[in-house]
Amino acid sequence: MGSTSATAPPWKHLLLNSLSSNSHLKHAIYLQLATVGPNGRPSNRTVVFRGFADNSDKIQINTDSRTRKMEELRHCPFAEICWYFTDSWEQYRINGRVDVIDASNPNPDKLRQRERAWFESSLRSRMQYLGPSPGLPSLNDQSSQEPTLDPSAGPVDAFCLLVLDPEQVDILNLKSNRRLAFASRCSSINGEKTWTSTEINP
Repeated sequence: MGSTSATAPPWKHLLLNSLSSNSHLKHAIYLQLATVGPNGRPSNRTVVFRGFADNSDKIQINTDSRTRKMEELRHCPFAEICWYFTDSWEQYRINGRVDVIDASNPNPDKLRQRERAWFESSLRSRMQYLGPSPGLPSLNDQSSQEPTLDPSAGPVDAFCLLVLDPEQVDILNLKSNRRLAFASRCSSINGEKTWTSTEINP
C-alpha cells in the first residue's frame, strides 16, 4: 500500500538516520554518481556527499568544471546516485535532475550557494581545483611548482557545485529484506513537491 507526503520526504529522514548510524565509517559520505555520456553510454564515479541544500531534499556535490561529467550533464541533466552503507546493509538509489552551478551561472543566489559550498570545503579540498586539468595526459613539469591559495579568497573558476533534485528514491534494506520506492510529483498549482511511497519486492 502506498502513502503520500507533502512535508519533508520520509526517505530523507531514513537517509539521515543511515548517515548517523554509519558516521563512524569514513567511507559513509562517499557515493557513486552515474551520468549518461553524449555517446549514450553510462559513466560512473565516486563523489563526496556535501549535504542538503538549504534544508531541502536537494543533494549537493562539489566537482571540477573541467571534468568529463560536466559535458555529460550538459548533454543529459539527469543522473542517479547510489549509496551503500556497509554496517547497516542499506542501499539508496536516488535519481533526478542535476543543476550545474559554475562560475558562469547568471543567478546571484546560486552563485552565493556555490560560494558557501566552497568555504564549507576543507583547504586541502579547495587546493585540488588549482591542479592541472583532470583527464588530460600528465606532463613531467606539472608538479615543479606547488600552487598557492588564499584561504579567504572565493571560489576559483574550476570549482563547480552540482545540486541533484531527487525525483525517485529506491531504498533496499538487506537486513530486514525490505524495499521502499518513493516517487515525487510537483503540484501544477503551487509547484510544491509531494512524495508517494510504496513497499515493493526486494
